[in-house]
Amino acid sequence: MVKVTLIGKYLSEKNNEFIFHGPLEECKDCKLTHICFNLRPYHRYKIVNARKKHHTCSVHQSNVVVVEVDHLPILTAINKKFSKGSTVSIQKTECDYKLCPYHEFCTTPAIDSNHKYEIISVLKDIDCMKNKPLQIVEIVE
Repeated sequence: MVKVTLIGKYLSEKNNEFIFHGPLEECKDCKLTHICFNLRPYHRYKIVNARKKHHTCSVHQSNVVVVEVDHLPILTAINKKFSKGSTVSIQKTECDYKLCPYHEFCTTPAIDSNHKYEIISVLKDIDCMKNKPLQIVEIVE
């Protein structure tokens, strides 16, 4: 489902992807916060259309643009025993290997341990520094 939000003019190109990190303290008194911050924190989005409507913004050096975005699947690392079409519960994990190239997939804050997710795509196996049998997958609620 397409959502409407605001994004900095220089970031507003069609097909750009971004992760929404949540509200900013500097924006708490802005009259447009309900539009800027109507996305789910730590989730990925893709711009499908940039509208001609602009607004001034004290955070972005240029104006913000009204854009339509699609919510993208969550990328995460899970055990290799699961396959496409599986429904899984994923527990948030901690990992000491912060320099590992897959760290963000193992510790993504977009995961909610209280939800069940469907694996819609298996992207690749990874070499876990803790020797766990892991793969990167795309999941949806």
